[in-house]
Amino acid sequence: MSELPTLQALSEISLQDDTGRTVTLREFLGKRLLIFFFPKAGTSGCTEQACGFRDAFPQIQAKGALVIGVSPDSPQALAKWRADEQLPYILLSDPENRLAQAFGAWGEKSMYGKKYMGIIRSHFVIDAEGKVEAAEIKVSPKESVKKGVAALLKDA
Repeated sequence: MSELPTLQALSEISLQDDTGRTVTLREFLGKRLLIFFFPKAGTSGCTEQACGFRDAFPQIQAKGALVIGVSPDSPQALAKWRADEQLPYILLSDPENRLAQAFGAWGEKSMYGKKYMGIIRSHFVIDAEGKVEAAEIKVSPKESVKKGVAALLKDA
C-alpha cells in the first residue's frame, strides 16, 4: 500500500470537525485510526455505514482506536447528523476534498449515465506509526463496516 500517504505526510492538513473546531491530522499520530469517507450525511448508504461503525464502536474503543468520518458536508450538517444518529466519534468536513484526494477517495462516478466527480465510499485503517495497514476503496456500506472493523480489531 505504498501508494497511499502516511499520516505524517498529511499532518499539516487541517479540517473543521462537526463542532467547528479546526483539527489537524497531526493530532492523531500515535493512535490507530479507522478513517472512512462518505458522500453525504443523512443519505441511506452513508447512514448505514456510519451507524455500523457506531454499533461497533465499543469494540473499537476497547482496542484503543479512534474512528473518524469524512465528507464534503458542512460542519453544521455533520453536527446535526451526528446528533440524529448518536455517532460517538468525530466527523470532519472536507469541502475542498483535499483529504479525500490524498487517499484516493475522490474520483469519477456515474449515476443514470451521467459522469461526475465525487466521494468514493471507502475506509482506511491506519497504524500508530501513521501507515495505512488496510484499505477498501469503492466499497458498499455494509462491507466497509465488516472489513474495516475486522482489520482494526486484528492485532497490529
